[in-house]
Amino acid sequence: MTLAQQLRSDDELAANEAVLQTVADSDVKSIRVVFVDQHGVTRGKTIMASGLKSALNGGISMTSTLLLKDTAHKTVFPVWGEDAGFGKGVMTGASDFLMLPDASTFKILPWAPDTGWVLCDIYHNDGSEMAFSTRRILKDALRRLHGYGLQYVTGLEVEFYVLKLDDPKLGHNDADWPEVPPKTSLISHGYQYLTENRMDQIDGVMGLIRDAALALDLPIRTLESEFGPSQFEVTFDPCTGIQTADNMVLFRNMVKQVCLRAGYHATFMCRPMFKNAMGSGWHLHQSLVDAETGDNLFVPEQGQNLPPLAANWIGGLLKHAAASCLLSTPTINGYKRYQPFALAPDRIQWGYDNRGAMLRVLARAGDPASRVENRVGEPAANPYLYLASQILCGLDGIENDLTPPEPVEKPYESNAEMLPCVFPDALQAFENSTFYKDVLGEDFIGYLSHIKSAEWRRYLSAVSEWEQREYFSLF
Repeated sequence: MTLAQQLRSDDELAANEAVLQTVADSDVKSIRVVFVDQHGVTRGKTIMASGLKSALNGGISMTSTLLLKDTAHKTVFPVWGEDAGFGKGVMTGASDFLMLPDASTFKILPWAPDTGWVLCDIYHNDGSEMAFSTRRILKDALRRLHGYGLQYVTGLEVEFYVLKLDDPKLGHNDADWPEVPPKTSLISHGYQYLTENRMDQIDGVMGLIRDAALALDLPIRTLESEFGPSQFEVTFDPCTGIQTADNMVLFRNMVKQVCLRAGYHATFMCRPMFKNAMGSGWHLHQSLVDAETGDNLFVPEQGQNLPPLAANWIGGLLKHAAASCLLSTPTINGYKRYQPFALAPDRIQWGYDNRGAMLRVLARAGDPASRVENRVGEPAANPYLYLASQILCGLDGIENDLTPPEPVEKPYESNAEMLPCVFPDALQAFENSTFYKDVLGEDFIGYLSHIKSAEWRRYLSAVSEWEQREYFSLF
């Protein structure tokens, strides 16, 4: 029996056969077989089309140190000893794990039409579940939700920058670790939010992104000129289940790769370091529907402000908001977005149609699009962990009948608890969360905390531009 026969359903095995036929009928010569790592970054191998059947049936081996790296791609666990921190012989010696392709994610890349692309689930070599698979974590959360007869519906609202690539910094001296960032310039000035002239100025890049998204069947709804210079926003139609996270992974890769081929640098870094750069957010619109009828359960009845289920969900998101920040805002840079009066949240609160609140609630009687918008996330977040955090916190609200406080009208003047304003506060809140230790397990908490702590220590050891300006001439 193949690995796929052990781990895939009959429908998934049928999807394998359909993809093999699609590739046979196409001009595809090679296929990028990738998984999503702990940071939300795709890693993998390129195989020849002739090797797809073997990959679908038995998986592809990958080096386990890929799961043990920080954002500088530095391995931060002692893999050359007997115990790397997960038990004797587990993920030591740069041993292998397995990627098993999910045929439902297969795409032919429109910017590389002889190349296919497929996402994978990851397992230990013996086919057992990998505790550090973030895609599995989201699948498990969705299964828990489905056990209540509920389905998770989410829509994306993603901000990012596209800049002209002036110098890719590919000289020998630029091969640093991390790499020297490219030199870029603006393709438009900012501060004319949603004006047609600004949109026309960036129309060429918008067209590249639009055409590639359509070719990939990504459910793009709008493309917009955001407030910051050369800042974009793209919104998506709502999707169910894991599809939203898979779409986000593909979208980020597509934007970066399509833009680079055209001479641009796209970044989902929250707040790039150039004059007057605005923070980029990832607003996650979410609702629950009845798994059988498809009815939106966040729609209030006449005379009702919030259905009880929506109130519980909001209560759960608020209760665990601080501990969840490491999953929704996982970079040190992301905390420089939590500023008052900047259309970004800085406190743990909710409000009706209020863009200054962390949770913007859009729920009206008779409105089938009633939903909760969480404005806390950054676009660099691992999509599987971000979505899983919302489901797990919302379920806790349902299971414990949590209710939110009164909504706010002046979000930057309220006495609500502040969001973590610096990265170590978010890390500590995550590490100390008994809730996340229960729902994700102490092993995963320790694993992710160790990686992010290594990132923070590297940050502290680097001399910053602020220090140079502050002290170099003074002393």
